[in-house]
Amino acid sequence: MIKISLEQTIHPVLILWILVGWIGFFFLPWYGIEDGFFSFEWLLDGYPFEPDYAPAIFLLARGEKLWLAPLLSFLILPLFILKKRKTDPAFSKLLILSGSLGLSYLFAQGFGIGIRGFNYSWINQIFGDLGDRQYGMGYGGLLLASAFLFTMSQGVAARGAINGDIFVVSAISGVVAIVGTFVFFPIAKMLLAAFITQDQGYSITVFASKLFDDRLWGLGCLWGHRCGVAWNSLMLAVLVGLITTVLGLAFALVVTRSGFKYKRSLRALTVLPIVTPPFVIGLALILLFGLSGSVTVFFSEVFGVAPTRWLYGLPGVLIAQVLAFTPIAFLVLIGVVEGVSPSMEEAAQTLRASKWQVFKTVSLPLMRPGLANAFLLGFIESMADFGNPMVLGGNFDVLSTEIFFAIVGAQYDQGRAAVLAIVLLFFTLSAFYAQRRWLGKKSYTTVSGKGESGVHPLMPKALSLPVICIASLWATFSAVIYAMILYGSFVELWGVRNTLTFKHYITAFSVRMSENGIRWTGAAWDSFSTTLQIAATAAPLTAIVGLITAYLLTRQNFAGKNSFEFGTMLSFAIPGTVIGVSYILAFNVPPIEITGTGIILVVSFIFRNMPVGVRAGIASMSQLDKSLDESSLTLGANSWQTFVKIILPLMKPAILAALVYSFVRAMTAISAVIFLVSAEYDMATSYIIGRVENNDYGLAIAYSTALILVMLSVIGLLQLVVGKTKIGRRTELRT
Repeated sequence: MIKISLEQTIHPVLILWILVGWIGFFFLPWYGIEDGFFSFEWLLDGYPFEPDYAPAIFLLARGEKLWLAPLLSFLILPLFILKKRKTDPAFSKLLILSGSLGLSYLFAQGFGIGIRGFNYSWINQIFGDLGDRQYGMGYGGLLLASAFLFTMSQGVAARGAINGDIFVVSAISGVVAIVGTFVFFPIAKMLLAAFITQDQGYSITVFASKLFDDRLWGLGCLWGHRCGVAWNSLMLAVLVGLITTVLGLAFALVVTRSGFKYKRSLRALTVLPIVTPPFVIGLALILLFGLSGSVTVFFSEVFGVAPTRWLYGLPGVLIAQVLAFTPIAFLVLIGVVEGVSPSMEEAAQTLRASKWQVFKTVSLPLMRPGLANAFLLGFIESMADFGNPMVLGGNFDVLSTEIFFAIVGAQYDQGRAAVLAIVLLFFTLSAFYAQRRWLGKKSYTTVSGKGESGVHPLMPKALSLPVICIASLWATFSAVIYAMILYGSFVELWGVRNTLTFKHYITAFSVRMSENGIRWTGAAWDSFSTTLQIAATAAPLTAIVGLITAYLLTRQNFAGKNSFEFGTMLSFAIPGTVIGVSYILAFNVPPIEITGTGIILVVSFIFRNMPVGVRAGIASMSQLDKSLDESSLTLGANSWQTFVKIILPLMKPAILAALVYSFVRAMTAISAVIFLVSAEYDMATSYIIGRVENNDYGLAIAYSTALILVMLSVIGLLQLVVGKTKIGRRTELRT
């Protein structure tokens, strides 16, 4: 009886978060450190008495920042219930009270006090002039906020929410908190500009005039003029979504359901476009199919075809986006195709169904989650893409480029940019709704807890021939594009002076030995190392957040689930230019002051790329029988153990997709990076764009080629580390 009582009154997770809060308040610098926390120079520069590095308790002891004092009382409250049982009503009430009041007060003082004292005149009227200022929160404030959040979560779980599961409740709280902070808050700041008048007021009339602008919704293309940018973007996104889904499925079927001799090489080629900065693909297309491109000149000289500007506009943007986004569809679909249970296909064959009937009535319907998610991602990527329309758009305007010019152009109209972003978001959410309607509430479970030894059959011959032809032709086209890029890095001036040279690589990545050791003298080393560090940090964090979110969406039922899913997709639906500008507006002032740091780059990459991990995870988890979870819980495992030991090992394709995509997009991102880089944290893409603007195409292409090789190496390493999902004894294809 004594043992049971002790078990009921010891709360290790709660104690851990109480300690985290106390460490944040008593030991770590409360405000952000200009030179960076992990430089640790602050430890030797007056810590803990120097105000710039002092913990909150030392600031209070000095008589400074007295508004932090109430936080200490909220931190002490949980200590009074450490010896109480979870079943005691006071246990949950006090935890919820402590966490909610602590978070609320932290939020209020963070936004109420800024760089010039009180941020709002009405507070100043009540309390008078503050005579002090506040800086952006540091790791001390971050730890305390986390402690309050998860303390409150444990209180909610103790009240029986979601069966009292601490892991699930804490995961939901954590995802909601970070999505609210780094997605909804900055986007809300940006979208408010849609209602701002010239005298800084708010007006619905101003919003309506910009929303119903003819430049946005015009249908002039029906009688030979130009259509509005909204219709251009919608048409382009639908085409890209359909084509990338078909090509992604073709590649996935060739790799998993065919005896094609070169399918490993084919699989490698599918990854190439995603590891390439988009403007490089556009440049390669221009030098192949532009007015003076190699292919254009060939047809002009041999067949007498007059050169045209057909590439600039919808055709060129469509080709470039399909090249860039097909790998996303493939990465999503490969896991889904592999996850279809062979036993179901074998059962259909046993009932004398032909291979075509098996594929049409069994295999393809079970792939619907992957097909829907692949289309949605292709649609959203096309909508949000900035680089390809910028290079190849010509007179074909789309929403993302119009947003960019509204922000950085001569007009500088944040209101117009916000309205355009709202329209883009409407289209994206409409696609999201259509996807959910198409999937319905049908079950796509194919992997259960029962052992099975089946292997996938080959595709029917009527299907395999066109699929292999389509995949081979597209792979060949991709290979030509990349051969051109590689060739361009070794010539003096691509298309003008084609003399072979290594000078571009030497200029970018030269290394010298000196008395003091190795000197990285190349012009690109600084941006290259920064990019690797940022991408390597962002990729696993993106995968973790994405897969935990997917687990919550597929395995748990809770109030507000649809809104929760919407929130996780919102950042993906907004162009990178809007994300960049909104982050500057939101995080350039207290309480979160991170502009000019590496943190803002990592955060933007996490929440910009998280939806891919979410969608890939949802597609894979839709095929996992919930009886696996139930069996694990029945045997005494908790939700965290079930997630780590049961779910994750069966989701290796989704994990790989999340890691690869997040790493690659962090390495090749353009639109948001333009606004968020600084002198200290310069990214590879911004450096390459600078070279392109200076007409130094050789160096830009050489740098891009080096990035491609590095990313391919990292992808190969990730495949080895993550491994493959082994279900049953699927070792070979069955004819």
